[in-house]
Amino acid sequence: MTDPSFKVDLSNCDREPIHILGAIQPFGFLIVLSSDWNIVRVSANSELLLGLTPDALIGRHIVGVFAAEAVHSIRNRMFNLVTVDVVERIFKLPLFDDERLFDLAIHMSNGQFIFEVEPASSDSISLTGTLRSMMSRLDGARGMSDFFREGARQVRVLTGFDRVMVYRFDESESGHVVAESARSGIGSFLGLHYPASDIPAQARALYIRNLFRVIADVRAKPVAIVPQLDENGAPLDLSLAVTRAVSPIHIEYLTNMGVAASLSISVVLDGKLWGLFACHHYTPRLPGLERRSLAELFGQMFAMKLESRERQLMSDFQARTREVSSSLLGALANDAKLLEDPGWLGDTLNRAIESDGMGVSINGRVALAGLAPSEAEFAQIIRALNGVASSKVYATDRIADLLPAAEHWSGTATGMLSMPISRSPRDHIVLFRQEMIRTVRWGGDPHKPVEFGPNGPRLTPRKSFENWSELVKGRSKPFSLQETNAAEMLRTTLIEVVLRFSEETNAERQLAASRQELLIAELNHRVRNILSLIGGLVRRTKGSAANFDDYVEQIDSRINALARAHNQITQQHWGAAPLRSLIENETGAYFVGKLNHVSFSGPDVLLAPLAYSTLALVLHELLTNASKYGGLAEHGRVHLIWRLDAAGDLFIDWRESGGPAVQAPIRQGFGSTIINRSIPYDLGGNAEVLFKLTGLEAKFCIPARFVTIDRFPASTRSTLLSPVEVTATDQQVLLGETVLLVEDSLIIALDTEQVLKDLGADRVLSASNVQQALALIEDEQPSVAVLDLNLGDQTAIPVALRLLELGIRFVFATGYGDKADLPQALLGTPILQKPYSKESIASAIGRLAQ
Repeated sequence: MTDPSFKVDLSNCDREPIHILGAIQPFGFLIVLSSDWNIVRVSANSELLLGLTPDALIGRHIVGVFAAEAVHSIRNRMFNLVTVDVVERIFKLPLFDDERLFDLAIHMSNGQFIFEVEPASSDSISLTGTLRSMMSRLDGARGMSDFFREGARQVRVLTGFDRVMVYRFDESESGHVVAESARSGIGSFLGLHYPASDIPAQARALYIRNLFRVIADVRAKPVAIVPQLDENGAPLDLSLAVTRAVSPIHIEYLTNMGVAASLSISVVLDGKLWGLFACHHYTPRLPGLERRSLAELFGQMFAMKLESRERQLMSDFQARTREVSSSLLGALANDAKLLEDPGWLGDTLNRAIESDGMGVSINGRVALAGLAPSEAEFAQIIRALNGVASSKVYATDRIADLLPAAEHWSGTATGMLSMPISRSPRDHIVLFRQEMIRTVRWGGDPHKPVEFGPNGPRLTPRKSFENWSELVKGRSKPFSLQETNAAEMLRTTLIEVVLRFSEETNAERQLAASRQELLIAELNHRVRNILSLIGGLVRRTKGSAANFDDYVEQIDSRINALARAHNQITQQHWGAAPLRSLIENETGAYFVGKLNHVSFSGPDVLLAPLAYSTLALVLHELLTNASKYGGLAEHGRVHLIWRLDAAGDLFIDWRESGGPAVQAPIRQGFGSTIINRSIPYDLGGNAEVLFKLTGLEAKFCIPARFVTIDRFPASTRSTLLSPVEVTATDQQVLLGETVLLVEDSLIIALDTEQVLKDLGADRVLSASNVQQALALIEDEQPSVAVLDLNLGDQTAIPVALRLLELGIRFVFATGYGDKADLPQALLGTPILQKPYSKESIASAIGRLAQ
């Protein structure tokens, strides 16, 4: 139970019970039902929205308030509330016996059902299409910075907020704006840091439980919940509520920033709050519940893709560390004295962990290289390190925190990472980093985030958010978690070397030589196998080829199929590789024109190298035959479906349809032999080929020992391949030009702007309607224009006629086909069909110059 005398200010805001404030925001209303569906609580604005006062509602059964069909729909959807912290949403539901539509958010709290209702938005959005488009743009981002920037841009397009920031938390829980998309003219917060005190601990906990938060109007008066306390004296827990009222401290904080509405989407990785999409608007704003739900789903997909990217970066870093570890092991196995050479050791370790200097202390012998303290100073560091847990890597960006005397030589070595390399505490390898003086830009003074308010000693949120810079001195670049993990791996290798040389130096050298011989023998074995396989392909293909050209074509395609599979295997460090990638590579290699006739689906699985190479040849032969004689020869289709059974065996079904009638071949060629016998012979699996009149069918089984589940698939792919562009253009047909782009879809406009710039355009002037376009033409005449012919309830014809008067070249773009009702004067104008590519735009522009 809350204490009614509890008065919140910034001295105690981290204890403010923000989940039980007893009120909601006025853009909706709230109804609480008991387990038998009787109304036990309502928001005080019920009469405004329902025509019934709280007193008239409390105690009634919900069936007497909502229409019977609405209650039936709600009951059906509430079966989804089976796990903790689930909110079910229903859109555009007629709650009453009239034409009004409402959006509902439903969740459970302490055994009660909480209904949050708001009038349905007239906004209509395609959930699947919009999300797919947003995800594809995220996938196209090359690096992390582009990924964050694209995420901010997509959320802004979706929500319409003035400013969207990607806000990342560091180890100290301070926030850093790593990306931003903002309306022009409102300044930028990009790169700013904010102290951890801006977001209290209980708010961070709620951000993990409830991934989405909207404040529609900071000046709106909260609506009380009636009654405030239940029969046990407990307030209503609104942790998962969409309409939950806002802490007065947070309202004051936003008001001081000049923000009128805000929206946040949590980014949670491995159960921890990585950061937020923080959205600000400078007038009240409330996107509809459907659009807000899509924004929440986008946040979850963004987090999944971010986690995948971080795992890939970690995997790459670990691979590099393993390479360094192997290099250390191999070199030290042949020459133990290298361990006491800090120059060589530093150069080697630097490939995994960046440093400016190195110190080695082994058996009382000391060696230093690069930017490092003196031997006497290094001896002090070693003594201090012996007081730290000696069996773990120790890293700090300020040695003086461990050894105050280090302040005197911080100009040479400021931070360090120590790897103890013996069971006794006397042996260490220490990497040093020099001081990194840097400027940190804060959104306000981090050392004074609060100030006394006008009403006595009540602390209030700071009122100044001006850019405040802090010069950070006396610290090095911090050692990252990745680097300390790498150091643990390298330390294990070094300990292994030290122990082996201290016990059996000669035996270790012989073992290293034996390992080298084994590796050479394994490599020799693999090379011989590959050469033998290629030799067999050459000989057997000769017997099935119709002529020399056909022979060359078959050999080339089969060897390339093997090469593509080999590529995938080597990318996985000769480990299991994704089946989905194999299928995409094979279908994309020779059958571009018919990709839209090939579909596939199945779980994300990995195949061992032998199975991967074998299946590559089988798929290649199936696709080749389908293209020449089967489902892909005309206008048919190929369906490829795979599944795992309970034992882990992989079953693959190949089905062709819509092609010419199929007959069993009179004789079995080499390709048919590969299809029928490769998997049974090489893998001990099964293969069955059926020549049905409706199309060839094939069934394969690959034993479980060659198959594993892909826990971290590279991306979520469509089950239907779309045609791809197979030719790229380097034409600069718009070099130095100023282009007018008229397009009523922001996302299409943004993409087209980039294409026009790639084609050499100096400037792109964008307009979404006729009026904007005509105004731009009068302000600054373009030299060429791309006009979307259909602009909602307008057409671009007035713009085209004006350009024609001025003698400015232009092309039309349309998604309605090539039949356009154009005036006589505009007949013959090049028309681009949507969706268009860089090549088609270049071609259309090129026609204008002819």
